[in-house]
Amino acid sequence: MSSPLTLRTDRHPDGRPILAARGEIDMTNLPEFRAALAAAVVEATPVVVDLTAVDYLDSGAINALFVHAEHLHLVCNPVLLPALRISGLTELATVETSDGNP
Repeated sequence: MSSPLTLRTDRHPDGRPILAARGEIDMTNLPEFRAALAAAVVEATPVVVDLTAVDYLDSGAINALFVHAEHLHLVCNPVLLPALRISGLTELATVETSDGNP
């Protein structure tokens, strides 16, 4: 059974917007994720996208990140890093894992 997606917006101490996600991002909740991501990017850049509590991203979610890659600073769960590397997203966006590794 998949974990439901919850999204929260916040502000980094330096003023950058933060979009924090929890759960799994897949085709069932992709429109919600895309809308939240687009709204955060419109507000300001770079946007911190906190994926530390996300255990699964489908290809649609990775594609949504690609659309805004040059405006994102991703902080991800280490389990997501192989998919982000293989997709090439780590070449376009700033990506670090929750344990501090690039």
